[in-house]
Amino acid sequence: MMPAAETPKSRLDTMRAATVTQPGKIEIRHVPIPQPGPGEVRIRLEGCGVCASNIPPWEGREWFTYPMDPGGLGHEGWGTVDALGEDVRELKVGDRVAFLATHSYAEYDVADRDSVVRIPASLNQVPFPGEPLGCAINIFRRSHVKAGDIVAIVGIGFLGALLTSLCSQAGARVIAIARKDEALETAREVGAAETVRMDDHWKVIDQVRQLTGGKMCDVVIEAVGKQWPLDLAAELTKEMGRLVVAGYHQDGLRQVNMQLWNWRGLEVTNAHEREPSVYRRGMEEAIHAVESGRLNPSPLYSHRFALDELDVALNLTRDRPAGFKKALILMEPERR
Repeated sequence: MMPAAETPKSRLDTMRAATVTQPGKIEIRHVPIPQPGPGEVRIRLEGCGVCASNIPPWEGREWFTYPMDPGGLGHEGWGTVDALGEDVRELKVGDRVAFLATHSYAEYDVADRDSVVRIPASLNQVPFPGEPLGCAINIFRRSHVKAGDIVAIVGIGFLGALLTSLCSQAGARVIAIARKDEALETAREVGAAETVRMDDHWKVIDQVRQLTGGKMCDVVIEAVGKQWPLDLAAELTKEMGRLVVAGYHQDGLRQVNMQLWNWRGLEVTNAHEREPSVYRRGMEEAIHAVESGRLNPSPLYSHRFALDELDVALNLTRDRPAGFKKALILMEPERR
């Protein structure tokens, strides 16, 4: 006999959502399917990327509150529009879309219509976590990289690899800096001219100094989100150069060497975009970049999991074992 909580009617009214109940623990809960309000659309999730920014709340910090919202932390979703709120005319049920929302570790999420972009038919069957792809495009734009620049990218994860590709295609000479040989190999595959292993602070500085003839780098993009890589990135930036903070620093306060920043006259850009219309534009540009072949993120999607395997995906994202680049949560996964 079917339990009361699993009657056919309840299945129509509820969805599965991953809930972080405490640090390091997830439950799959059956919760009401969200309803779109005016100007909103509901998306049936096809998948959601797993972001490194999920790790501090997954590990636990004193400023986080548990249990978290059902589906919470998931913000790299894509799927199919399945319901329209009042006054929504520019989208229709059945559109395949990427979107900006924050509860996408679930079977459904709701997004503002202005935060939704259509995925063209040419990308059918292609996973498309639009938020991180749009983020890479926006960081690249705000970095003002041009042909002939020497650009160091500190940290070659998913974001660092995308930025390496974008900067090298723009005609810059990219020096990729990462802890693991595997990450450096990825950087070379996507266009890095030189690679440096990030194992010793002063050794890295000396190697970059030699590679640049003592001039250091026109632009340095920090894409880790930790104190040491931020310190290192500043040291690698030349006088009047541009230091771009692309890493998501959320695990505690940071200190900076303001004497160095002052002395070198660094231009410092926090490249995290917060204007929804600009973020949407970044996602639209990412679609065009992937569609044209300018950007190819598919080889970076190294692991695929079901919703009830989110804890495994988060642990892998934290530990980054050999072969790991980025995990996707798929509602009907093709595991790899």
